[in-house]
Amino acid sequence: MTRLLPSSQEIREAAERLRGVAVRTPLRRSEALSALVGGDVYLKLEAEQLTGSFKVRGAFNALALLSADERARGIVASSAGNHGLGVAEAAQQLGVSATVFVPSNAPAVKKEGIARRGARVIDEATDYDDAMVRARAFAKETGATFVHPCLGIPLLAGQGTVGSEVLEDLPSLQTMLVCVGGGGLLGGVGAFLLSEAPHVRVVGVQSERTDAMARAIEAGRVIEIENLPTLADGLAGQVDDDALAIGQATLESMVTVTEDEIASAIAWLWIAEGIRAEGSGAVCVAALRSGRLRHLTPPIVAIVSGANIDEARLQAILATAD
Repeated sequence: MTRLLPSSQEIREAAERLRGVAVRTPLRRSEALSALVGGDVYLKLEAEQLTGSFKVRGAFNALALLSADERARGIVASSAGNHGLGVAEAAQQLGVSATVFVPSNAPAVKKEGIARRGARVIDEATDYDDAMVRARAFAKETGATFVHPCLGIPLLAGQGTVGSEVLEDLPSLQTMLVCVGGGGLLGGVGAFLLSEAPHVRVVGVQSERTDAMARAIEAGRVIEIENLPTLADGLAGQVDDDALAIGQATLESMVTVTEDEIASAIAWLWIAEGIRAEGSGAVCVAALRSGRLRHLTPPIVAIVSGANIDEARLQAILATAD
C-alpha cells in the first residue's frame, strides 16, 4: 500500500530545504478571538508567506527533490491558484520550466502572480477538477512531471512545516484548526502532530460549498459534490480515496461555514487584525467566530492559509461589512 503521510523526519528535512526560501511566518495571539472563546487563540499567518500562501512550502520541497532529468523535462501543475503560485516561484528559483492549468474563473491576482514568475498559465478549464484533467493529459503528452496539488510525500512534508513551526512556537498547543480542500495542508500538519503531539485535536474547516471532505468523512466514502461558486475558491474540488484516507487518519472532527460567515471573517480580519485573507484563508476564523467551536480546548491555533484575494472582491466585502 502506498504511504500517504510524511514522517516527522521528512518534515524536518523539508524545513531545512526551505530555510532561506520560505518565510517562517508569525504566530500571533488574537485578543478578540481569545476573549470570544475564553482561552488563548493564535493565528498562524501563512497569509504573510512568500507568494501569499503556504503552498510554496510543499511546491519547493517537491521540486527540490526532482531528479536532474525530471527538472530538464519541466513540470506541470493544476491549481485553483495558490499551488500554481508556489510551483511557479519554486520553478523560477530552481530554473525549471513550468506550466500551470487553472480554472477560467481563478482570481486574477493568482493568475497574474503565476505568469509574473515565468510560468505558462493556461486558464481554459471550466473548474478546478477540469484543470487537473488537463494538466495530467499535458504531462502524458509532453513528459513533464505532474506536481499534484494535494498528494505526494515531498509535497506534504513541505506543508507539514507549518505544523512544526507552530509546535516549536507553542509547545502547549491543544487544538489545531486547518482549512481543508484536497488534504495537502491537513496531511502535512496532521502527520507531524500525530507523530510529535498526538494529544492535539486537529479540526478541519471547509465552506458549505466546498465540503467534499466533510461529506466523505461522514459517509466513509468519497461523495461527489456540486461545483458551486464560493469565496473559498482555494478549497474547491472533489476529494479522492487517498485524500479521504488522509482525512480519516488525521482529523478529529470537521466543521463547515457559510459564505456569509466567510465574508464576515474576511472583513473582520482586515478591520480588527489588519490581516488580508482570501476566503479559504479565513474559514478557520469564520468557524471560531460562528460560536460552533466553543467546546474546543485552548490554546487553539487557526491557520490563516492565504492572502490572495482580488482587490475588487475585498473592497466589495468591506463595503457590505457589519
